[in-house]
Amino acid sequence: MPTRPDPVQPADLQARALAQDLLALGHASLAWEDPDTGTPGISRIAFARDPLAGLLTLVSGLAPHFRAVRDRPDCALMLGDVGAKGDPMTHPRLMIRARASFVAADDPARAGIRARWLERNPKAAIYIDLPDFAFVRLTPQSALLNGGFARAFHLTPDAL
Repeated sequence: MPTRPDPVQPADLQARALAQDLLALGHASLAWEDPDTGTPGISRIAFARDPLAGLLTLVSGLAPHFRAVRDRPDCALMLGDVGAKGDPMTHPRLMIRARASFVAADDPARAGIRARWLERNPKAAIYIDLPDFAFVRLTPQSALLNGGFARAFHLTPDAL
């Protein structure tokens, strides 16, 4: 049987620009694996692309995904919004396979991460310093951009 060519193309400049727009949304869905059962879970998270620290989220120790990504750091992100009109499958979305790592409370970079997070999310000031909250870096391993019908692109971690 003949092998079909990969319909997913390498990212061009337009695809990279669309990916950058999606990275600026401020929220994402985070897929993770439950460390006790091995079953999948998904959570909506606050999300940011920090200019110095990379892709980040701020997570409460009470959230199920806190322990999940601590114990099993392989995870995935989905970024995108469905518009008010049209077929939801035609709206752009970005899927990123990532590896989670916690920013230690005594990490010298944490103060800058905290300050930049509060610039983007000022309402986080009420909980950002609670002892159960931690920043988590989400280091991209690979990415797939679906820009709509017949517009799918592979993105390298460096393109993000």
